[in-house]
Amino acid sequence: MSRLKNKVAVITGGNSGIGFGIAQEFKSEGAKGVIVGRNQETLNSAVAQLGDNFIAINADITKVADLERVFKETTERFGQIDVIVANAGGGTVGTVATLGEADFDKTIDLNLKSVYFTVNKALPYINDGSSIILIGSNAAHRAYPNFTLYGAAKAAVIFFAKAFSSDLLHRKIRVNVITPGTTDTPAFEKFVPLEQIEGIKKHFASEMPIGRIGQPSDIGKTAVFLASDDSSFMLGAELLVDGGMTYLAK
Repeated sequence: MSRLKNKVAVITGGNSGIGFGIAQEFKSEGAKGVIVGRNQETLNSAVAQLGDNFIAINADITKVADLERVFKETTERFGQIDVIVANAGGGTVGTVATLGEADFDKTIDLNLKSVYFTVNKALPYINDGSSIILIGSNAAHRAYPNFTLYGAAKAAVIFFAKAFSSDLLHRKIRVNVITPGTTDTPAFEKFVPLEQIEGIKKHFASEMPIGRIGQPSDIGKTAVFLASDDSSFMLGAELLVDGGMTYLAK
């Protein structure tokens, strides 16, 4: 399969979880490019699995200078950029009563500021007619306990897809957003004790209308669609890939 043949992609957070799942699906469709992350060990492991057509760049996407370096190095290596996936995110969980200024700054920097400047700093390098894919979250639509800041940031990311598309109409750059639900990634390990992870996953699966949690490949296949010419008539759109949680869950 070669829907992305000769396309060069940059995937932030491409060293694990959803980002790595996207990179794997891009590879299977003929793309090449760069995965970006901060953990050198997982970067090395991921790029080894992706093969010779991908390189890893260690960078902090909350630092504007790092983002500029990513796009400069990508262009120097591959000569072009056709797809950007602004996937990296995360943050601190808590409520308005428990999260302070440092938590606010960390969460907004990682999930909102980084997305804005990923696109902003890519523009001098990315080809006209390219595809930019943002990653939202269904926490933007459902007020899950303790996801106050994260959900708010992702709601703004969903708006960015519309506004960026409008801003970039003259360059025919399409910006769309994928909104995942609960997905089977290493992120579970950050919030749940190891011995409880499988039980938590089963609990989430029982609440999902589709009867299972998502896999990184579910998001990856959707990203391939948005990166390819198959979605050439779509811009500013949100694709919910959440097992029905946003609209069908009770």
